[in-house]
Amino acid sequence: MNHLLLIDDDTELCELLRDYLEGERFTLTLVHDGQQGANIAMEPFDLVILDVMLPGLNGLDVLKQIRQHSNIPVIMLTARGDDVDRIVGLELGADDYLAKPFNPRELVARIRAIQRRSETSTGQLANNQITLGDLTLSPGARQCTLQNTALKLTSVEFSLIETLLLKAGQVISREDLVLQVLGRDLSPYDRSIDVHISSLRKKLGPFQDGSERIKTIRGIGYLYALANITEPEHA
Repeated sequence: MNHLLLIDDDTELCELLRDYLEGERFTLTLVHDGQQGANIAMEPFDLVILDVMLPGLNGLDVLKQIRQHSNIPVIMLTARGDDVDRIVGLELGADDYLAKPFNPRELVARIRAIQRRSETSTGQLANNQITLGDLTLSPGARQCTLQNTALKLTSVEFSLIETLLLKAGQVISREDLVLQVLGRDLSPYDRSIDVHISSLRKKLGPFQDGSERIKTIRGIGYLYALANITEPEHA
């Protein structure tokens, strides 16, 4: 995950990030226009860093276009305190966000966290499948099928369902989910994991009996329900 696309009209910030990220051995392509960014994002990049406030086509509309064709990881850059943009971005399929101004080291940490998720799946579980009832995950290929139909999941959503399935029937705290899936500590008022859970629920739907697959344990966290299944099976 070394070729990054940065879509931001702040040229000074872009040059600063170029210097910093290239020093961290990333290759960076810069685009300052929303529509151009949406078009070029169809090329084979490893990750997109996308500002919300862009001339012409704003970042949220760019994200919509990207998600019509690609599950590439996307980190949104938002104005500090603009919770609405953060939530909408996550609901549209962003993997993570950073509020401006930010330390470039924090951006690298977020990129590395996404990188680690992918490497863990392709390395440790490349030859395994995780099957629980009508749901099957292939971590090496990062593919998820429900009733033999492939689901279109973002990088975070895949890691989230993988984490939940590996401990199916057990409650996982929000703190642990944020650490394992997003690669950082849970901070006050951070609802990112809850938005990702909500999006994942919509894509998975309920069990055939109408009950929720992912249950909220109030004040603690979440669990993937076993329904009539006793335990996860590893192929």
